[in-house]
Amino acid sequence: MVLSAALLLLSVPAWAQQAAKVFRIGFVAGVSPPPAEPSRSNMEALRHGLREYGYVEGQNLIIESRWANGKLDRLPELAAELIGLQVEVIVTGGTPAVIAAKQTTSTIPIVAASADNLVEAGVVASLARPGGNVTGSTRVDADFSAKRLELLRETFPKLSRLAVLSHGALGGDQEELEETQAAAASSGVQIESFQVQDPNRFITVYTEMKKKRADALIIFTSSFTSFHRRTLLELATENRLPTMCAQAAWIEAGCFMSYGPNLTEFYRHAAYFVDRILKGAKPADLPVERPRKYELIINLKTAKQLGLTIPPNVLARADKIIR
Repeated sequence: MVLSAALLLLSVPAWAQQAAKVFRIGFVAGVSPPPAEPSRSNMEALRHGLREYGYVEGQNLIIESRWANGKLDRLPELAAELIGLQVEVIVTGGTPAVIAAKQTTSTIPIVAASADNLVEAGVVASLARPGGNVTGSTRVDADFSAKRLELLRETFPKLSRLAVLSHGALGGDQEELEETQAAAASSGVQIESFQVQDPNRFITVYTEMKKKRADALIIFTSSFTSFHRRTLLELATENRLPTMCAQAAWIEAGCFMSYGPNLTEFYRHAAYFVDRILKGAKPADLPVERPRKYELIINLKTAKQLGLTIPPNVLARADKIIR
């Protein structure tokens, strides 16, 4: 009888034995927790992806989440909290979070659900061979800077001055700015760059944009600007500035036009890296992935508020239109 029980135990597949374990992963981001509609949040996209690989909260998975609520200087402390909880993997949202996690631990695997250029940020050696404890997905926003400027010029043929708003201290803002300036130089558009790291300066910065007679505004995505996006977009509308952003979440907050990768898919795909790592793979051996698809979204509600008319050829190119 004892022998039969032993043989039965040995016959249980490896995946079934693994399923009995409860895995603990951490998540840290510079923004706030998801809004009241969790089904539309990046965190729910991550959970959905994990469920596809068999990881279900309350059964074989625990997710410890930490949010900086726009206070990026708290990220190292929050990452340290997760390490103290002995998480097996840390998933990060945004470039400042992955940098903070990397600076806090060189041993616990880190998966960047979404970040700027991870090579430029100094957290991986290369996209093909990360070489350390970080892997995941990278947006490399600078790659599509020229495309965003092209779309704005098609929408506003008389565009001559373009304001660019960024946080500037962390992430790929400088690289993205240089790419935008290069694209503008070849098209005769003048770039006015504004960096802001204090919400108390928002009104002043927008006043300066109007003094510079900006025709439109590109807002670079970062944990800081994402946290304050509603305020930034409300000020843009008040100042009659059409905005170009990089993510659908900004469109939902009132941005006029966005062009960029689908961020929700990034978070869902982060589950692939988590699963590989929990099954024994090393981050150093998992190539960092880049976006495969970009989407153009146009917000007609905001266009109406600003009294804008969008050329039919631009509307025809949109992947999604908010009416």
